[in-house]
Amino acid sequence: MHNNDNNRLSRLTAILTQLQTKRLLTAPELAAKFSVSVRTIYRDIRSLEQSGVPILTEEGKGYSLMEGYRIPPVMFTESQANALILAEQLVLKNKDASFIKEYSEAIDKIKAVLRQDVKNKANLLAERTRFDQNINGERNSNNLSALQFALTNYCLVKIEYTNEANKATSRLIEPFALLSTHENWLMVAWCRLRTEFRYFRLDRINKLDMLTEKFVPHKMTLQEYFDKYY
Repeated sequence: MHNNDNNRLSRLTAILTQLQTKRLLTAPELAAKFSVSVRTIYRDIRSLEQSGVPILTEEGKGYSLMEGYRIPPVMFTESQANALILAEQLVLKNKDASFIKEYSEAIDKIKAVLRQDVKNKANLLAERTRFDQNINGERNSNNLSALQFALTNYCLVKIEYTNEANKATSRLIEPFALLSTHENWLMVAWCRLRTEFRYFRLDRINKLDMLTEKFVPHKMTLQEYFDKYY
């Protein structure tokens, strides 16, 4: 197979991945991404359609895949998807541009096979998480996965918590964001006991119970939270 054929096959695969990753893509966007002409993208879309890929065309808007169409048939649990998407935030701190590029493309492929609801939750988690450098890599908590789930599914959480004064209390919290510091993970949550947002160190949570009761999502971004309270 000639290089041109290889390049085209690679581009067709990448276009299919992009269509699975995003809801709507335009021909000019795809042309710019792959450094080809818009006419070439038109031909590529026709080729995909002729091969049986159910591409929907919205006049004046762009292309999308028929809902429910997924390839390849790989399934991730919600917790696995959360772990993979969050890892991208760590990679983005790397100083090597090629490493970031390769990992970002791999994450695009992972997002492509996620159900839309899982994808939305993973993206929400990525938006509501901040990382700092982990110096020694020690593990001092085991509640991150459960709190990730509670955050994206708006589940009320009951915790037994010990504060800095070594006083133990029982709290009902509404998880809002997760922050990584040099030493600990922190949960930003609305505390129903104190009726305000509070920070909770995950290593100080002695017991955690996820309740079936849901809370009303807080209508602000993490940056808006920082702007308002700091």
